[in-house]
Amino acid sequence: MGGATVMTFTGRFRPASFRAFAEDRARLLALDAAWAEATPDRMIVAVAGQRDFIDAFEMACSLGPLDCLVREIERRDTDWAGIATFEREHDDG
Repeated sequence: MGGATVMTFTGRFRPASFRAFAEDRARLLALDAAWAEATPDRMIVAVAGQRDFIDAFEMACSLGPLDCLVREIERRDTDWAGIATFEREHDDG
């Protein structure tokens, strides 16, 4: 069953690095991703797709990339209507 989840990662980030890493993992897991915030101490992303893959996305992002440190993750289940103001990931290629 599918769904959407907003994840707030707190820690120390290089925003461009973490975002690229997370977007790559979302693509590998066939998840849609949308961003609300990307700062050196907080990253907020919503992902939608199969629940098991959302769980795998959380685990992958908690471990990497090497130049970022995730200290805490907060999850909130939602639907795409609840994240309409988030910036959608797009494919430049």
